[in-house]
Amino acid sequence: MNSTTPTPPCPPMVLVFSASDPSAGAGMQADILTLVSLGCHPLSALTALTVQDTVGVQSVQAVSAELLEQQARTVLEDMPVAAFKIGMLGSVENVIAVAEIISDYPEIPVIFDPVLASGRGDELSSEEVISAIREMLLPQTTLLTPNAPEARRLAESDEDEGEPSIDVCAQRLIEMGAQYVLITGTHENTPKVVNTLYGAEGVIRRDEWERLPGSYHGSGCTLASAIAGCIAGGASMEDAVRDAQDYTWQALAGGFRAGMGQFIPDRFFWARGDDDEAEKKDGAKTNGA
Repeated sequence: MNSTTPTPPCPPMVLVFSASDPSAGAGMQADILTLVSLGCHPLSALTALTVQDTVGVQSVQAVSAELLEQQARTVLEDMPVAAFKIGMLGSVENVIAVAEIISDYPEIPVIFDPVLASGRGDELSSEEVISAIREMLLPQTTLLTPNAPEARRLAESDEDEGEPSIDVCAQRLIEMGAQYVLITGTHENTPKVVNTLYGAEGVIRRDEWERLPGSYHGSGCTLASAIAGCIAGGASMEDAVRDAQDYTWQALAGGFRAGMGQFIPDRFFWARGDDDEAEKKDGAKTNGA
């Protein structure tokens, strides 16, 4: 190649800490598919191996914290990372390792999807892991993206007499150190899915989306990775949250049932069909608060 040929610019790079999902519906594979679809270059630090399909999770084997750290630090020393995306970590030791790694890069935004259970309800994080997350990761988190059950579990208090409201949970999570919290309403009993972004001053935006039929494997992974991709590309937090929700809704609307369980989001919906078909899928109503 001619040495005078200009080098093409690098796409935004996002380092993902996540577990492998052999079905590619959730986990690392979902993160990679989403980031590539949005024009990013994903880097990966695998946290755990799982045995799962679209029906549920059969087993989880966390990788050693030493191997996790080696994966991450090797690529961080070689390539410029524009955002971190964190998913399931698998062990207390891995929470500690990730917390130490990201503390060395305070300028890089951290998008954290606290995967505490599978879509079927399989337990994926112990109380010890949750406690470590509260103490070590939330204070370094730019945006936390729990669904409502995850938000309640992370924010629960021994003094609660009943189930805390979503607003109360968000306030507590921000007090624990998260800069922003986006709580998704897919698990709430509401006619539409309501997703709410909170900051230190309260609600920043509240978006309503048509509730789609069926259950989806990896919707939370898709949303968090899409936000990380948008931020890596230079978007503001509010714009990234808005655009990533739109992307995720369309991926879910175009989802397919590959196996006997949940639907898998089509992260490359834009590459299939024509523009008219894509417009038909866009039945979402968005209201910025």
